[in-house]
Amino acid sequence: MAYEHQRIEKKWQSFWEKHKTFKADNSSTKPKYYVLDMFPYPSGAGLHVGHVEGYTASDIISRYKRQKGFEVLHPMGWDSFGLPAEQYAIRTGTHPAVTTKKNIDTYRRQLHSLGFSYDWEREFATSDAKYYKWTQWIFTILYNKGLAYEAEMYVNYCPVLGTVLSNEEVDNGRAIEGGHLVERRPLKQWILKITEYADQLLEDLADLDWPDYLKRLQINWIGKSEGAHVQFRIKDHSGIIKVFTTRPDTLFGATYMVLAPEHPLIEEITTATQKAEVNAYKQKAANETDLDRTALNKDKSGVFTGAYALHPITQEPVPIWISDYVLMTYGTGAIMAVPAHDERDFEFAQAFHLPIRCVYDVDSKDLADNPNPEELKKKILAGEACWPGSGKSINSQFSGLDLNGLSVEEAKKKIIDWLEANSSGKRATSYKLRDWLFARQRYWGEPFPILHFADGTKRVLDLDELPLCPPELSNYAPSPEGLSPLGRAKEWVDITDQKTGKQAKRDLNTMPQWAGSCWYYLRFCDPTNDEEAWSPASVKKWLPVDLYIGGVEHAVLHLLYSRFWHKVLYDCGLVPTKEPFKCLRNPGMVTARSFQLSTGAYVEPVDTREENGEFFHVKTGEKLRSQIDKMSKSKLNGVTPDEIIEEFGADSLRLYEMFMGPLEKEKIWNTDAVNGCYRFLNRFYDMATSSKITDQEDPEAMRIVHKAVHGIEKDIQDLQFNTAIAKMMEFINEFTRLSAYPKKGISMMVQVLMPFAPHMAEELWESLGNKTTVSLEAFPEVDPSLLHESSATYVVQVNGKVRARFDMPIDLSQEEVMKLALDNSSVQKFIDGKDIQKVVFVPNRLLNLVV
Repeated sequence: MAYEHQRIEKKWQSFWEKHKTFKADNSSTKPKYYVLDMFPYPSGAGLHVGHVEGYTASDIISRYKRQKGFEVLHPMGWDSFGLPAEQYAIRTGTHPAVTTKKNIDTYRRQLHSLGFSYDWEREFATSDAKYYKWTQWIFTILYNKGLAYEAEMYVNYCPVLGTVLSNEEVDNGRAIEGGHLVERRPLKQWILKITEYADQLLEDLADLDWPDYLKRLQINWIGKSEGAHVQFRIKDHSGIIKVFTTRPDTLFGATYMVLAPEHPLIEEITTATQKAEVNAYKQKAANETDLDRTALNKDKSGVFTGAYALHPITQEPVPIWISDYVLMTYGTGAIMAVPAHDERDFEFAQAFHLPIRCVYDVDSKDLADNPNPEELKKKILAGEACWPGSGKSINSQFSGLDLNGLSVEEAKKKIIDWLEANSSGKRATSYKLRDWLFARQRYWGEPFPILHFADGTKRVLDLDELPLCPPELSNYAPSPEGLSPLGRAKEWVDITDQKTGKQAKRDLNTMPQWAGSCWYYLRFCDPTNDEEAWSPASVKKWLPVDLYIGGVEHAVLHLLYSRFWHKVLYDCGLVPTKEPFKCLRNPGMVTARSFQLSTGAYVEPVDTREENGEFFHVKTGEKLRSQIDKMSKSKLNGVTPDEIIEEFGADSLRLYEMFMGPLEKEKIWNTDAVNGCYRFLNRFYDMATSSKITDQEDPEAMRIVHKAVHGIEKDIQDLQFNTAIAKMMEFINEFTRLSAYPKKGISMMVQVLMPFAPHMAEELWESLGNKTTVSLEAFPEVDPSLLHESSATYVVQVNGKVRARFDMPIDLSQEEVMKLALDNSSVQKFIDGKDIQKVVFVPNRLLNLVV
């Protein structure tokens, strides 16, 4: 029988859809297992093979868990609100809903063609009104708990796109969508108090089965620091500058202050002579990203405000500067600069010839790695070099306060006690995490369920007023002033509130794309419920998500935001677990080679040829620049699953995606290599439909089968799919040497193959005479007695060179193997007349005679 992948795959995809094979039952009494993919944004480009990797991994686990007796929830939906659809609408006049539906249809078709075992009855899109009704409802919960507020904040604003952008939508100061320049500007925004949950977000990481690097990313993003708030009064001004520092013990070394260019006090304290220079610098800083501003290798720049603060201990005047290396979004937007003990402050002080005062002695032992430690110590004490390490306090005594001779921790305690006693500061905890800027000036997003009244009060809409749908528009572009396009719908904006009778305005902003993806895993538990976002029974049944698989690019913010919303809902008694995602894994990126002409234009891989490791354009002969890149439509290196499925089949693609390497590692795509997995499936198919199949069981054949099943199952449990497939290939090599194939053994291996290549497994299961679907058959049980080898190959060496091999029963003694070796003519001729000086014996493997 020929392996006809196209016929087989269409047949079984139709079967699964017709029989609803993968429908998850909320009322099942089986143990549950919830497998979730980070659901996709349905772009116009469709899926490429890089996306398929994570979906294949989650599907293998879903199918395996069903085999092990679990009721499995494996859903799919669409993260369908977002900027790309809106920009396409602006360019073409096509309503975003039309574009989104078309893109979803493409994605759904592609996922169907790969045979993924999703419960498609639970499908939804975040732009469905029946879904975002509940997104808006969750916002009302946040608002009523005091976790949502309006404030003016500095934001990433793109004048061309006319909207606020998240940090993730900006790259090197430009919008990822369109490449337009982004500026920093103050804008009144909705903000969520994620900082209220900072400690819980940190502490509960310990209970999660997440990779260590992922936990570190979250920890570093939250950035909890212990220290003190210190108050500096401004000379000849009523204002106070508050700074947070983790090193209050270095306060005697503070010789100047630096404010972020956005600091609200700058306008008040800058002297007339410095106004022009300060304003020019502020404008320059507004066009830089936070990443650019804080780069370690960046030359320090700044401007003196002309104002001075008073040192809280000595009352000496301290000059106040502004510089872009201080961010308004971190700490208080102001620092006390201690250049002798902070590298960035030291560089700034050197650049502007500011005083440097050393307040820590350095032990010469700490400088042992330096070629001239004593000389370096002299420079540190003289303020000519920076020492960020520890030591004993020096130069830290004034008017009864003496820190000299104290260690860092001793000095910290003493100085904080003094600050609190003198109303100049207090112990404090600071976080790098900022409250979540939650508004966008867009059309294609969830409108805020808020009414604004003329007297400045607000009202959140009640559940019976939701969903609040956006108005129908023909122009989706923001106004020249950057106001949301929603403002054009005057009848939608200006209303009479039916519940209060007051004149009101709807909010003109929409929620960010993050909103819909914060809680979608909850809706999958109960997606058709029109009365509740989810029933208590459904989330009790399915939560938490047992395995969450998705790209590392969402390792920080999506997870942080989802965890924040979940914890709020937990505190409200609406979900039964503190955390949403129990176990999380990030598939490594699938990359591919891209090719560029000297003009910078990209070239299709089919239009290239290779000579001695260099690449040339087929038509022009021009030598091409080539590099390994992330798959991208713009770089012409994206490979669609459609073309691979057409030639090799979905099962071959699934196998190759997993065989490329360990799940978490980066891989380089090679279309030609898919053929290797296709050949393996052909060999498996030939074996399982062979005339050599027999009803008789053979102990050696079953030993090979049980050994393979045991190893493959362990690899599946460890998500080591590449080695599981390698074991299948080893099995084929070993099993096909046999003169007959026991049907029971073939059946077991078809069951094992099913999670990886389900279409072919179903076809073979049927051809073996079974009337059931193999997708719902149990994973085969292993007989432990068949895992032990009955024989071993003993290699006999003389002076390290192989002279004979024996296939004999396992666990022979050294004496027994010696007797066999000495009786063998191939060994005898190398030891005749010689003395055996040494014997090296490795049980079941090796005998080496040294003569």
